[in-house]
Amino acid sequence: MTVTKLTKSVVDAATFTGKDYELRDAATPGFLCKITAGGRKVFMLQYRTNCGERRKPKIGLFGELTVEQARSIALDWLADVRRGNDPSAAKQAARRAPTVRELGEQFINEYSKTRNKPSTVETYQGQIDRYLVPLLGRVKVPDLTRADVTGMMRDLAKTPTTANRVLACLRKMLNMAEVWGYRPDGSNPCRHVPKYPEKGKTRYITDDELARIYAYLDDADVDGLEHPTLTLAIRLQFEFSARRSEICDLEWAWVDLDNRRIAWPDSKTGCISKPMSESAFLLLSNAYRFDDSPYVCPSIYDSRRSLPESTYYNSWRRILKRVGVPHVGTHGIRHRAATDIANSGVPLKVGMALTAHKTIAMFMRYVHTEEGPIRAAAEKVAALRRETIGAAVAPSDPSRVAAAEAAPTRTGSGNYRPYRHRKAATRAVPPGTKRAGALPIR
Repeated sequence: MTVTKLTKSVVDAATFTGKDYELRDAATPGFLCKITAGGRKVFMLQYRTNCGERRKPKIGLFGELTVEQARSIALDWLADVRRGNDPSAAKQAARRAPTVRELGEQFINEYSKTRNKPSTVETYQGQIDRYLVPLLGRVKVPDLTRADVTGMMRDLAKTPTTANRVLACLRKMLNMAEVWGYRPDGSNPCRHVPKYPEKGKTRYITDDELARIYAYLDDADVDGLEHPTLTLAIRLQFEFSARRSEICDLEWAWVDLDNRRIAWPDSKTGCISKPMSESAFLLLSNAYRFDDSPYVCPSIYDSRRSLPESTYYNSWRRILKRVGVPHVGTHGIRHRAATDIANSGVPLKVGMALTAHKTIAMFMRYVHTEEGPIRAAAEKVAALRRETIGAAVAPSDPSRVAAAEAAPTRTGSGNYRPYRHRKAATRAVPPGTKRAGALPIR
């Protein structure tokens, strides 16, 4: 080991001896040039961290960097060390940082599979494979910027709903990247990236349409127009404001007729329990039970299986067509039932329990505003306003109104005269104006 002032001529003059040796800089502590047995000349910095650990990271090769450039980097690193940082550890962490593709694999295996439903895991996996990996898969997670995210959204602009779902998936992945230490806290680049407006909206089933649907269901049960399992499933979804999967997978073991309650052990929002109304109790009490089936609404062709959601959906669509009701998905049943619950006047927390919603915001998304109540509320507000200002307001004199309308709008020279400057026999002097003079304001 030789200690000397490192300059270009000193490093140039260093010869190869067949084994590694170092030239230490006398001006900058820890700064050195290592001459390897293979003939490479490498600038390095030796230092101790605040924990007392020795580090000796590589700065760069002589030729790629000049001596002064390498010394400048070494001084910056030493300043970082004095502030309690470790440039070598940061460099190694950046080298080991996962790509978005690798983060997606870790997110699915270590987070989603242990916390989400299988359908949610499948959805996340599809979004990662179809969109995130092709667009951002090779980007290192610490290097991902907001510009990268907005570029991804721009590439998916033709499918705005898909773009919003992919953005939500990426946001969750990067939140977990902060938890796992791949990014600093609060550095998620998905923040402030706007979503696209979504035009899709579940149509509300009106009172007239609801009456026609139930009239057809009654006729179908009497005349055998539809399979009894299908009409039972539709009625149960209305009664419990349930999700489609909660009705199709409903088992008799979860139904407690004695206490008039159904407990779903595992729904979209976890374990839920709902009471039965009198009509729901009669539906389940009179429902036919298949001996070899645990399901309340089993498959039509194999009673040992639950009712396929596709069968239920297609049957609902066929029924709407037969009764002349415009199409709305089976989720429209849940929207109508939630609206009925909200309009019944029950407390908000009770309504959320009946629909199994976790947040008020989500519950209110299912509540539709009807034209009749809105119009009645507008009339009520107008009546209160008339009562406040006095309902007995004398109507305007038609002759005065006609004279005011005939008042000149232009001067003799043809210039436009604003209304506030117009003069007519029927128009009094407005209070507080120059023309009013010293007249008090009334």
